[in-house]
Amino acid sequence: MFEPELLAAIRDRFHFADECPYEGPRAFFENAGGSLTLKSVVARSTELLAVPDNQGRANRASQALGELIEQGRGDMRLFFGARAGVVMVGETGTELLGRLIRSAVLATTGDVVGSSLEHPATFSACRRWADVAGRSYHQVPFDTDTSLVGVDSYDEAITTDTSVATIIHASPVTGMHVDVAAIARRIREVAPDCFIIVDGIQHAAHGRIEVDSYDIDGYVVSGYKMFSRHNYGIAWISDRLAAVPHDQLDGTPPEAWEQGTRDASAYATFSEVVRYLEWLGAEANPELAGGSRDRIEAAADAIRGHEHGLVDALLRGTGGLPGLAKLDPVSVVGPVTSEHRAGMVSFEIAGIAAADVVEELRRDGVRTHVRRRDHYSAGILVPLGIDACVRASICHYNSRDEVERMLGSVNRMIAERL
Repeated sequence: MFEPELLAAIRDRFHFADECPYEGPRAFFENAGGSLTLKSVVARSTELLAVPDNQGRANRASQALGELIEQGRGDMRLFFGARAGVVMVGETGTELLGRLIRSAVLATTGDVVGSSLEHPATFSACRRWADVAGRSYHQVPFDTDTSLVGVDSYDEAITTDTSVATIIHASPVTGMHVDVAAIARRIREVAPDCFIIVDGIQHAAHGRIEVDSYDIDGYVVSGYKMFSRHNYGIAWISDRLAAVPHDQLDGTPPEAWEQGTRDASAYATFSEVVRYLEWLGAEANPELAGGSRDRIEAAADAIRGHEHGLVDALLRGTGGLPGLAKLDPVSVVGPVTSEHRAGMVSFEIAGIAAADVVEELRRDGVRTHVRRRDHYSAGILVPLGIDACVRASICHYNSRDEVERMLGSVNRMIAERL
């Protein structure tokens, strides 16, 4: 885990690490709903949103905006670990997944495959466009014991006729991360021309992204879950998928996916995220001699290590307090011991409604969230036999002291009801 000095420096780079601007001091364990925002992102966004000029004009302001956009595209490729392909900014991660899936389905003639572990951002688009195109959509079930979907799960549905497949890199309900490369490799063995599109929105803040090693065609993240702001998502698209017919203005290059005037602040604020990761990688590994990508990878590894320590403390206990896995009335969603769990613990407390737990935690200065059988989470909770659960989602700027605060509150709740 991070040394106290480094953790303090990390927290100082984010707005509202210690307190809510409306409710006062709190521990923020609602990162899956949207991360804290870098101070540099807010400053850069404020600066650029005030600039009235657009790209493509014969003035220095316009030229500067164009340069920021190109820098942002380069930083996006660096972040994704992609030497080739197209990167683009869209309205949200959900919107971008819908565009990629629609274009892939309408450009092919085979069936579509996904999994029940996925967010509706992918499976809703798959169902709609498979239906519009007169194709079959197969949603393979996840393993309720491991809360994972793996190669064996996809084996049930992938055939030589499969032309589009979707994978979720990490579940925003269970926190479990899947082996994207292994699933993609198996899909390619059976359907080598299949377009493979990955939802990386939950994963992006918690570990490495290496699209060049996955053999996929699309990968999408959201700015607001990656230390930036709302109102934009980012997609990487393989050259092969980029070339299919898609929505674009007449006369633009075949590989052009972005439409309309670009918001330069979206590109520039994502560059700020990349600069932060470079800084963190260098701080976490001072002996590192590599370049920017090496520092980004070092940051991802350090983030995963710190978060693993926090999740372990939350599950097993810290500060003399028993952890969630040690408390009899508590049921943890998914296996307690799993190399696939990262940055999240969802749980139930017998005899206390999940919404009441979230409210009591809030009053004790701990921000969490309830997941119910709604359109976002029913696909996962129903197979698990869960009506609702509490989601505590962690990020690398969280501290062991904050974990102790949460455990103190949960232990108090249980003691008062025994």
